[in-house]
Amino acid sequence: MLIKIQRSIAEITYRDMLRFPCHISHNPRLNLLHKLSLFSSNTAFMVSKHFLKNSSSSFTLPPLTHSLRHLSPTSKRLVLCLSSKPISKSLSLSLKTNGFSSLPSSNVSSPDYSEALEERNLEILKHKLKQLGFDISACVPGHQNRLMCPSCNGGDSEEISLSLFISQDGCSASWLCFRAKCGWKGYTKAFADGKSSFENFNRVNKVKVKREITVESLQLEPLCNQLTAYFAERMIFAETLKRNAVMQKKNGDEIAIAFTYWREGNLVNCKYRDIFKRFWQEKDTEKIFYGLDDIEDASDIIIVEGEMDKLAMEEAGFRNCVSVPDGAPPSVSQKEVPAEQQDTKYQYLWNCKEYLKKASRIILATDGDPPGQALAEELARRLGRERCWRVRWPKKNDVDYFKDANEVLMYLGPGVLKDVIENAELYPIRGLFNFRDFFDEIDKYYNRTLGYEFGVSTGWRALDDLYNVVPGELTIVTGVPNSGKSEWIDALLCNLNESVGWKFALCSMENKVRDHARKLLEKYIKRPFFDTSYGSSVERMCVEELEEGKKWLSDTFCLIRCEDDSLPSIKWVLDLARAAVLRHGVHGLVIDPYNELDHQRPVSQTETEYVSQMLTKIKRFAQHHSCHVWFVAHPRQLHHWIGAPPNLYDISGSAHFINKCDNGIVIHRNRDPDAGPVDQVQVCVRKVRNKVAGTIGDAFLSYDRVTGIYMDINEAQKKR
Repeated sequence: MLIKIQRSIAEITYRDMLRFPCHISHNPRLNLLHKLSLFSSNTAFMVSKHFLKNSSSSFTLPPLTHSLRHLSPTSKRLVLCLSSKPISKSLSLSLKTNGFSSLPSSNVSSPDYSEALEERNLEILKHKLKQLGFDISACVPGHQNRLMCPSCNGGDSEEISLSLFISQDGCSASWLCFRAKCGWKGYTKAFADGKSSFENFNRVNKVKVKREITVESLQLEPLCNQLTAYFAERMIFAETLKRNAVMQKKNGDEIAIAFTYWREGNLVNCKYRDIFKRFWQEKDTEKIFYGLDDIEDASDIIIVEGEMDKLAMEEAGFRNCVSVPDGAPPSVSQKEVPAEQQDTKYQYLWNCKEYLKKASRIILATDGDPPGQALAEELARRLGRERCWRVRWPKKNDVDYFKDANEVLMYLGPGVLKDVIENAELYPIRGLFNFRDFFDEIDKYYNRTLGYEFGVSTGWRALDDLYNVVPGELTIVTGVPNSGKSEWIDALLCNLNESVGWKFALCSMENKVRDHARKLLEKYIKRPFFDTSYGSSVERMCVEELEEGKKWLSDTFCLIRCEDDSLPSIKWVLDLARAAVLRHGVHGLVIDPYNELDHQRPVSQTETEYVSQMLTKIKRFAQHHSCHVWFVAHPRQLHHWIGAPPNLYDISGSAHFINKCDNGIVIHRNRDPDAGPVDQVQVCVRKVRNKVAGTIGDAFLSYDRVTGIYMDINEAQKKR
C-alpha cells in the first residue's frame, strides 16, 4: 500500500506541495499523507520506500508569504527530491488509492518563492554594484545596460562606454568598458555560489534570439545637410554615404549618425554615433563586419578599426574593406585564443568566417596607437599570420604618425592613402624574417657604430691577430690538468675589466671562494696574497691594498654557486646568469668545468645528443644577452700522451665541443726544462668562426707564478 501511495505522491507538483494548509494535521485522512511527505530532520521533501518505512517525525508548514523574512531557518532550506515518474501538471491533488479523496486547492494561495529569491538576490547585487560606483537606478536584469564607466568616467568626451549585464535571476553581473584607453571589466555575484535555492526548479534556460530589424522599425531617415557637410569635411562625399546606406536617427532634439550593417541585402545591426563621439548599437542583434557584402568572394580584404575608416578607404578606391564593430582592446591578451563559442569579444569574426576563409591576403589597417596595434595582433592570431599584411601610416612630423585611414585621407589625400595600402608589408611571424628587417643593424655594423665589431683585445699583443673577445660568442677552453686553463681565463677577465670595464659572472665549481678571490686579487694588486715560499722575495699586499682589491672584486664579479651539496644543472646556471646580466650588467660568463655540472639525461638520449643540446642552450643565451661565455672542458684520459698539446677532439664527451663553439682554445704549459722555459705557456687557437675577430694559430705567454699574471714574452724579458 505504501508503495502505491508513493507513486501517487510522485505526481504532486512542487507548487501543490507548498499549498498544504497549516491545519493539515487536523484532517485524519490527510494526516498520513502529511507524515509521508514531509520531515524536519533533514528539511527536505522526500518520496522513497526507505523514507516511508523509517520516517516518524513531521512538522507543520508555517504560513507562506512572498517574503523570505517570514520563512523559518528550516523552511528556507527546503529541497525537493523529484521522482523519476512523470509529474502531473494538474493544479489539484488527486489520490486514487485506498479511499483517499482529492484535496481541494483552488482556494489556497500559491506563493512564488523563486520570485522572492530573485528580488532578494537583485537587491544584494545592486548594493554591491553601487559600492563599485555604478548608477544602477535604471538597470534592467536580463538586458545590456549602457552606463557611464565609473573607472574612466567616459574620458574627455564623457562617453557612455560601459555595458553592464545583470542576469535574469539577479545572481550575477558582468561589465566591460569599450573605451580603448580603459577596458575595465569585471564580474560579481550576489552570493558566493551565485545560485538561489530554487534555481534548479524554476530556472528556464533562455536562448538569446536575434532581433529582426528594418530601416522602418528603427525609424532611420536620410542624412540631413548638416551631417552630410560633416562627412564632406572629412573628405567623404554623398555618393559614398549613399552606397553604404549611412543614415540618421532622431531622438528628440538630438540627431545621431546611423551606420547600417547589412548581410546579403538584409539589415542585421545598426551602430550610432552622436556629436560627442559616443557610440552604441542596437540590442540583441548579431555582430558582423561593417561593409560585409563588399568582401563577398574577395581574395584581398582590408580590415580597419572604424566605420569612418571604411568610408575613407572607399574614397581612395578600395571597396573590398570592412570595419570591426566594437573597436580595439587596450592590450593583447596573454591567454590562448578561446574556442569559437567562448570568443565573445571577437564573435563577429566567427559570424563572418564564410567570407573570410576565401581571402588569401588580409591587410590589417588598424589604428597606429597601442590599442589599434593590439587589435591587429588579435585579428592576426585568429585569421592566421601567414595571410596577413600590415600598413605603416606616414609621418605627421618628426615625432608623430598619422593615426588612421581617415586622418591620412583628410590631410594627405586619397593618393597617399592608396600608396599606403599598396605598400603594405607582410605581417611579422615569430621566427620568420627578411634581411630588410636587419638593414639598420647591418648599416651600423658597416659603419662600426655597434661597438666591438672586431672584438675586444685580450691585452696580450701576441694574441691580437689570433683571438679577440666578441660579445655573444662561446669559447671552449681545454688543456691537460694543471696546465693553467682557469688561471689564464682569470687573467683574461682582469685584462678585459681594466681595458673596457666589463663585469663577469663566475660559476667555478673547482675553486673555493677564498682561493678564487686570492688568485684574482694577486692578479689585480700584482702582489702575492701571502708571504710564503711561492711569494719568493716579493712583498705581500698590504691591508690597504687588500681593501681596495675587495671593493674591486665586489664591483666586478658575481658568483654562481650551489649552497648545498647538489650538482648544478646547466639550466640552473643559465637562469642565474640571466639574472646577473639583467641585474648587474655582466658581459661575460665563466663555467668551469663541464664535468662538475649535473648531466642527468633521459635513458633514450646519448651523451652526444645531450652535449649538442646543452651547447645550443649556452649559445642562445650568449647571443640573446650579448654575453661572451667561456666554458672549460677537460680532455679525456690520454693514454699515450707524450707532452704535446691536446686538440679539441680530445675533449671528454663529444666532438660537438669543437663543432658548436665559436672559438676553441687549448692552454698548454711546458713541463720539460730541456724543451724550454717552464714558465712559458702556449695558447693554441684551434678554431675561430668569425674571421673578423681572429684566426687559427699559436701564441706564447710568460706566466709569473708569484702573482699569476700572464705577459707577452718580450715584456717578461724586459722585466728580468
